[in-house]
Amino acid sequence: MSEVKISAETRTEFGKGAARRIRRDSKVPGVLYGHGSEPLHLTLPGHDLLLALRTPNVLISLDIDGKTNELAIPKAVQRDAIKGFLEHVDLLLVKRGEKVTVEVPVHAEGELAPGGNLLEHVLNTLTVEAEATHIPEAVTVSVEGLAAGASVHAKDITLPNGVTLAVEEDAVVLQVLQAQAEETEGEAAEGAEEAAEA
Repeated sequence: MSEVKISAETRTEFGKGAARRIRRDSKVPGVLYGHGSEPLHLTLPGHDLLLALRTPNVLISLDIDGKTNELAIPKAVQRDAIKGFLEHVDLLLVKRGEKVTVEVPVHAEGELAPGGNLLEHVLNTLTVEAEATHIPEAVTVSVEGLAAGASVHAKDITLPNGVTLAVEEDAVVLQVLQAQAEETEGEAAEGAEEAAEA
């Protein structure tokens, strides 16, 4: 996983008015916390942060006030519900070699067995424990040839070296649902007649 370098400034103004002023300058208010240290309130460049957050669990190298460098991963991101712009970000302080628990997206690949069955993502993300500098961007699961009724459990997913499950091994991640048989015209008409009589 690559590191993204972002310059940040400490901030001393708080409250809604201060946050609005920060966002007007195309910046994003944020908080850096972890390792028992006092939370550090930051102002981050909006565009750079938006690009970085396109990668799930991105490792961010923060240059704070040009004085200190810290590694962090995004823990909570608030976006405007309508326009989608970033409103606030919580960053978790991490150290090289340290294990962290994160959620990684689950990607399915391959074709299901013939029959028009549907693949249901019971879990869109898988909770894993990984070294902070080696968090996988996603896990890929093959669903090639799976038939209706089949399911993929967390323990069935091959994880990269150094990555371990942080959920129950028997947790269902994906399952194949049987395609709904379409009603024939006769059955539909019969149903309508019965409803009319009732």
